[in-house]
Amino acid sequence: MALRAIVLSAAMLLTAPAAAQLAPFKNDLFNYPAPVTQDGAGDITVAYNRERDMVARDKVLRRKAHDRFVDTSVRWKRRVRSYASPNGTKKKFEVGAYNGGAAVTVIYVHGKGGNRRQGVNDWTFGGNFNRLQNLMARNRGLLITPDFAGFGPKGTSDIEALATHARVLSPAGKLYIACGSMGGSICWRLASDPAKAALLDGIILLGARWNDSFLDSATIKSNTRDLPIVVAHGTADVVFPHSGWRSFLGKLRARRSNYPVRMVSFENGVHGTPIRMIDWRDELNRLIAKR
Repeated sequence: MALRAIVLSAAMLLTAPAAAQLAPFKNDLFNYPAPVTQDGAGDITVAYNRERDMVARDKVLRRKAHDRFVDTSVRWKRRVRSYASPNGTKKKFEVGAYNGGAAVTVIYVHGKGGNRRQGVNDWTFGGNFNRLQNLMARNRGLLITPDFAGFGPKGTSDIEALATHARVLSPAGKLYIACGSMGGSICWRLASDPAKAALLDGIILLGARWNDSFLDSATIKSNTRDLPIVVAHGTADVVFPHSGWRSFLGKLRARRSNYPVRMVSFENGVHGTPIRMIDWRDELNRLIAKR
């Protein structure tokens, strides 16, 4: 059965309330610091301070946040499950409304050296993944953190299969994919294909690389449905330099001045800073409000 038919059939059987704004959870600990700069396009730069944002936040540096940043009761809403893709059966973690009817679904795609456990590690990255889990579990949402077959076309087909199934289970909900570092290549492949992009309500790129080929993609040329993009990047990233993003965004906005893209820059932040510092509630609520 065609994908569109599957989704429409599921919609007749299962409906979910339209996504509302995510309720606060530990906002005082995870809100962005005051912006250093903000421009008319909605881009902001916020200060990253290693002493404040890492040393003072972690009980064990880079490995365990202080207890006040974490609420482990969310573990009762976490499951390990398998999913089928064109590349066989793989495992995933799910947190929240894993039986369907999710108002918001977030699929987290890890980067090089990661695995499905990264997105449900309560203690690393200053507890920021624990906050994401709690935001989903407390707001009829669903977080999916899967294993997948690498960062090429096979891995992309795995994530597409997950996204398709998520649409079937929660046809009226919002669906976002957040890609860290090398995982960004999967986000770009999905975003560049109009049929795949149609599954999504937005992508979030965390320390990922820009993609100039997106400027000439079928998604851009079709000019029928703009897929919102959030970019979170450190200005001191030496893996994917911040200057590359500035150049890319300049080209994108020159072609499509109103394209829904927002960049959050972390001043003095390095490659892993966006995963630690992104304000999940703020960025997801901005995306929810768009569509």
